[in-house]
Amino acid sequence: MRRAQSGSLSLRLLSFLRLPVKSLQTAPAWQALQNHADQLTPKHLRELFKTEPKRFERFCHVLGDLVVDFSKNRITSETVTLLFDLAAASDLEGWRAKMFAGERINITEHRAALHTALRNRSNKPVMFDGQDVMPAVNAVLDQMKTFVGAVRAGEWLGASGERITDVVNIGIGGSDLGPSMACEALTPYGGEVNVHFVSNIDGSQIAEILDRLDPVSTLFIVASKTFTTQETLTNAQTARQWVVDRFSDDAIQKHFVAVSSNADAVTAFGINPKNMFQIWDWVGGRFSLWSAIGLPIALSIGMERFEEMLDGAHAMDEHFRNEPLESNIPVIMAMIGIWNINFLDAACHAVLPYDQYLHQLPAYLQQLEMESNGKAVSRDGDVLTAKTSPVVFGEPGTTGQHAFYQLLHQGSRIVSADFIAPVVSHNPLGDHHAILLANFLAQTEALMNGRTDAEAQTRLEATGLSGDSLEALLPHTVFAGNRPTTSILVKRIDPRTLGMLIALYEHKVFIQGIIWGINSFDQWGVELGKQLANTILPALKDDASTDDHDASTQGLIDHIKRLRK
Repeated sequence: MRRAQSGSLSLRLLSFLRLPVKSLQTAPAWQALQNHADQLTPKHLRELFKTEPKRFERFCHVLGDLVVDFSKNRITSETVTLLFDLAAASDLEGWRAKMFAGERINITEHRAALHTALRNRSNKPVMFDGQDVMPAVNAVLDQMKTFVGAVRAGEWLGASGERITDVVNIGIGGSDLGPSMACEALTPYGGEVNVHFVSNIDGSQIAEILDRLDPVSTLFIVASKTFTTQETLTNAQTARQWVVDRFSDDAIQKHFVAVSSNADAVTAFGINPKNMFQIWDWVGGRFSLWSAIGLPIALSIGMERFEEMLDGAHAMDEHFRNEPLESNIPVIMAMIGIWNINFLDAACHAVLPYDQYLHQLPAYLQQLEMESNGKAVSRDGDVLTAKTSPVVFGEPGTTGQHAFYQLLHQGSRIVSADFIAPVVSHNPLGDHHAILLANFLAQTEALMNGRTDAEAQTRLEATGLSGDSLEALLPHTVFAGNRPTTSILVKRIDPRTLGMLIALYEHKVFIQGIIWGINSFDQWGVELGKQLANTILPALKDDASTDDHDASTQGLIDHIKRLRK
């Protein structure tokens, strides 16, 4: 096999694998974009807005109450045309058809990626291995509706006959981040039951939650597709013992339900298999909140509103599936991301929701993007020379403005950013929301325009500075600007809007994976650390000395044993 010869760090790290190398940069469509980038780089966004008076109208797209403005990205009409050429060369439309058709596009695990079937509100047949999956999807939705209705109406009773007031979801990764984010985002629509989330193996999390609850009125959802995930099962056993200590083993069936595909393991735990909600292997964890993994969302906001989330996601699916590339919002968003990452060298991407209820959205999108596309090997097993997933981070505005926006404005790295804001607040207190929106708009304008030397000097002179004092301060008050941002407006954060937003980002991730030649639906990088943890655990539990690990790991094991005595 050929060996990677590039001097880049990622290729040097992977070269010992002796994998063949795949260079996207040699493709004609990629080369055309690189040549275009070389010509466009000297131009500032200020100049682009001056030379394109209708730039906003050209690059702003609307779908229902969703408004997405791409005009503050460093693009021209030619950029977008060349990006669509790259999408065509990557057979994006062909891959899109394969995904919706239920083909096994997750090639390493030989699975389909049919999360769109979970919110297929048209109920048209969706075939997988010759069978329509919609009857099974609808059966689980009906099961959820019955269960959610019983719990919220006070008809599902605990072992002592008390109604359920608190639900604890025990899961991790996709079985936690999505439902937790959505419940928080839709807080104004909740209230019938209190929903809590346990994901961390750190005992402090479950201990703190259980300390605030009463077993007589608490119901647990154990969410694990395989029902073997170490963190989830350990937390579930702790919760099980908490219930048994108050009642008996028989109480498990009144206080536990499961979301899984492993009925035998669920039954062995003590959960009635009738109270298991099915999930299928064609549903990836980080794409699964539309399934029974979304049970805590439905319990929090009600099944009717949960279905409104599905409606919103389905509307985005239909837009992505049917709209021409030139007006297809997920496609444009994804391709501009490719432009920023691969041609403008933006290694980081910030997600900045100007809504406190969306404060968990950046963490959710970290998993969606970085676990899906944080890979350096193509579907064919070749080492990629092109950069792939950016580092995703973020905090709500205006909190983030007083934390890391300094780097966005004046740092030495280019960071692309999505700014998200609702026009209408759920809590219209005085001028709060007007101030919030003013900051939302001001930040994208500042990142676009920056402040020139002349503008900075005029500003400083207006404060009375002059001479050496002015000259000393001047460089610190200049902003380069020309930083790429996308602005996303919605009328308000409601279930339908949230469904549209999440589906938009899901499709963006899928599209970028296709362009990079990545399988976005596996996550082998998660496995190695988990496997090694299982070999280290016995060494932590006994006093015997081992030499099975490197000197650093073994030294740390020895210090852990010493310090806990």
